[in-house]
Amino acid sequence: MLTHIVCWKYKPEVTAEQRAEHIAKLQDLPNVIPDIVSFAVGADVLHLERSFDTGLVAVYPNRAALDAYTIHEAHQKVVAFGREIAEKVVSVDFFNS
Repeated sequence: MLTHIVCWKYKPEVTAEQRAEHIAKLQDLPNVIPDIVSFAVGADVLHLERSFDTGLVAVYPNRAALDAYTIHEAHQKVVAFGREIAEKVVSVDFFNS
């Protein structure tokens, strides 16, 4: 299994509606992209100084499935939107058993 984690820190001017739209677009990806074992997206609830605004944790059966997700047209559209509204994006990907 391969775990994929992404966190977004939005630009200060990003509205609550844009944040909700980003999360909704992310949440829809498992409906159109195959081979996702699990997929969770949500807004930060602690609002700590170190916190990012939105996080995603997805699990794929293998690297090929993550690669297919990465280049999928639906994912690329959400990536473009995320780049428009994000000040910073971090990610980590790791194999787990």
